[in-house]
Order: sequence, then C-alpha cells, then structure tokens
Amino acid sequence: MNTTAQLARHGLFDARVPRYTSYPTAPQFAGGVDGDRFASWLGAVPEGGQVSLYIHVPFCRRLCWFCACRTQGTSSDAPVRAYLDVLKAEIALLGRHLAPGVRLSRMHWGGGTPTLMDAAMIAELAAAVEAVVPMVPGAEFSVEIDPNELDDTRLDALAAAGMTRASIGVQDFDPVIQKAIGRDQSYEITARAAETIRARGIESLNADILFGLPHQSLDRISSSVQKLLSLSPDRVALYGYAHVPWMAKRQSLLPTDDLPTPEQRLALFETARRLFAWDGFGEIGIDHFARPGDGLARAQAEGRLRRNFQGYTDDGATALIGLGASSISRFPQGYAQNASATSAYIRDIRDGKFATARGHVFSKEDKWRGRMIEQLMCEFRCDTSAITSLGARESWVRSVLAGLAAHFDDATRLTPQGLQILPEARPLTRVIARAVDAYHLSGAGHSSAI
Repeated sequence: MNTTAQLARHGLFDARVPRYTSYPTAPQFAGGVDGDRFASWLGAVPEGGQVSLYIHVPFCRRLCWFCACRTQGTSSDAPVRAYLDVLKAEIALLGRHLAPGVRLSRMHWGGGTPTLMDAAMIAELAAAVEAVVPMVPGAEFSVEIDPNELDDTRLDALAAAGMTRASIGVQDFDPVIQKAIGRDQSYEITARAAETIRARGIESLNADILFGLPHQSLDRISSSVQKLLSLSPDRVALYGYAHVPWMAKRQSLLPTDDLPTPEQRLALFETARRLFAWDGFGEIGIDHFARPGDGLARAQAEGRLRRNFQGYTDDGATALIGLGASSISRFPQGYAQNASATSAYIRDIRDGKFATARGHVFSKEDKWRGRMIEQLMCEFRCDTSAITSLGARESWVRSVLAGLAAHFDDATRLTPQGLQILPEARPLTRVIARAVDAYHLSGAGHSSAI
C-alpha cells in the first residue's frame, strides 16, 4: 500500500472529505437547537465542574485571500470595541446559567485576529472571563497571534492575563506565494514575534503552515519549513489548503492555474513531514507534529488524544463553550452554534438572549460513529471495546469495521481488538473515516483528502 496507484484507487486524489473536527460535521447542523436548549445544556454542567472556552474575534486589518474563516475587515477599532462590549454581555449571560464553582481548564482566543484588540481591550476581556469562570491552576490559555498585529503593549497584556501558549499563523514564508495568497508576513517579523513571546516567559509556541498553495514547489516548502524550524516551535499544524471559493469568495483571487495537483499536494506534504521528523518532531494524527514532552505528544502516548474544532487536542473537558459570532459549543448532549453573521449575533445578545442559531442533538449512533471516527483520526485504529463501552452492540461494531476492512482491503487490517489503518495507508485516514459517516456528506464545501 505504498504506491500512488493504490492511493488513487481508494480515491485519495479525487475525494473531497471533511476534516472531521466534529461528528456530525457543521454542514449537518440544523434548527432545533436554540438559545433555550443551549441554556439547558449549560445548566447541566455540574457544580464545581470544569469546562473549556473558545472566544471568536471575527476581525482582521486585512483579509488574506486563502482564508475561509468567518472574518471581516476593519480599518478602525470602533467595530472591535462594540463587539467586545457584546462579548462581555454574553459572558455575563453565561455566568447566570452556569452552576456555582464551574472553572476553566482551557481557554482559546481565535479569529480573525484576536491581537487586533489593543492592550486595554485584551485586559478587559480577560477580566470579564475571570469574573465569571476563573481558570483552574495550571489551565492552558492559548491565543492566535498575527505577527503583523502584535506589539509590546499587547503582548504584555496577554502575558499579564495568563497566556500560556501562543499560536502563530505562518502559512508560507516565500514572497511569491505570499503575494499570491494576499498574506504579507516576512520571516523577520515572525521571528521577532516568537522572540518577544518567549522573552515574556511564554514557552509554548504553536505554528500553522500550509501545503497546496499556488506556486508551491518542493524546494519552496522545504525552505519555508526549515525557516519555521529555526524558530523552534513546540507544535506545528501542517494543514492542506482547501480551495472552496463557493464558500469563501475571496479565494477566487488566487491564481487557480498555479495550484498544485492532488499528486503534487501529497509530495508537498511528504516533504514537509520528513523535515519535521528529521528535526525530532513526533507525528500527531494526520497533520500535527509535536516535540517530545509537548502536551499533544503526552496525550498520544497515554491514549488521551482527541479532536475538536481547533484540530488535535489533549483537552479532557466534556464541555467546550463557544462565545462570539459563529462559534460552536460542544456538550455531551450535542452541538450548538451561534449566529454566523456578526450583526445577528450582536442583535440577540443585546436583546438579552443567547445567539444560538443552529446545532445538532446527538443520537446514540452519533456518539458511536463519532467515537469511531475520532479513534481513526487520532490513533489510526478503532477498538471494538471503546465503542461498546458507549452502549453499542458488539455485533454492530464488528459489522461496521468488517465493512471498512472489506472496502479498504490493502489499507486496513482487522484484529481481535478491532481495526487498524496500516502505516503506509495513513494518507487515506479521512477517506476511511468518511466511510463511517452515516450522513453521507456531499463534496460541496469540504477540503480535499490530501
């Protein structure tokens, strides 16, 4: 199972499959989950329990053409200031529905560009959260950072607020590629950001880099990866660029004739993967890499690796609460997503109600299939006992796994414990996971398999 022809036979190069950061995936969310249901799920978090928190800041000074995130451009701080006031109102509303003593084990600020907020706004947001759901000792607080939108005052404010992990978006350092994707970010400014972050005692540094971009070649991605390695990140996400201009119109500005073919994308990924391995990184799932001792590496070794909307995580909280426009919450009962349009989100919160617009209530089978997919994505295997422990019949589990093994005959192996994806077939992981997906998602809006 190590030839291009074999990978192609299983649809690697023509499949469009979800990233499976959730199950069901977001396109399956629908009505029926509203603010009242969201409030009831919040109320079910036990007194003294721990939750994770995601806060979405949907603003950027400039909109990168490659990005498909829910963002909007702004040249002034006025919309950001108004949005922060609404976030604070949502946090206060959250506090009125949580049981006493609930604490944060994780917090992540994403976007958009959270560092678009000035130092005073950063301190204000952190204080609003601390007043309602304070962090437990040793909690992780991570922030997505744009080196172009970072200065000493903002970094001092983040450090004072307790940031423990910084996540820097790199994408690619090549100036030709940066021009093609509308992302001007030099190696020098990125290196300076990493240096100033560490100078404040924030030792954990993440970085994101993309493969599959216009004009990307093996030489160019090798150069970008080696520059990234010189910054000594603790963790790297190597994501495949998803060209979905029907979802993100700005992507139509990219020179599509210069995008690599699916076969070239695989070669780009393998080149970067080998460089990370050469530098001592361990492979985490399908697209993450971590230094020994990093939280993801420990979670993988201990069988605690999970998937959420940020990718791979070692977060063990049963509830992830999303705040801000378009953010998604996950509870044991299901998913709840805020209104995607910032205007609709602001209107609901100002009216004193949660902005939940859609979601999904888990069925028993959702939980079984979701755990199957998560195990495949995290561990390249699925153990029968892990699914039967959730209440599934053993005969049903073995039937699903046998079907996978029959379809992916030279990519998987059935064992007495369950099913394994062969090491050389790991590029097919998302394709195999899709075969467990009962919703048979259409290809529209999904990234390619590699």
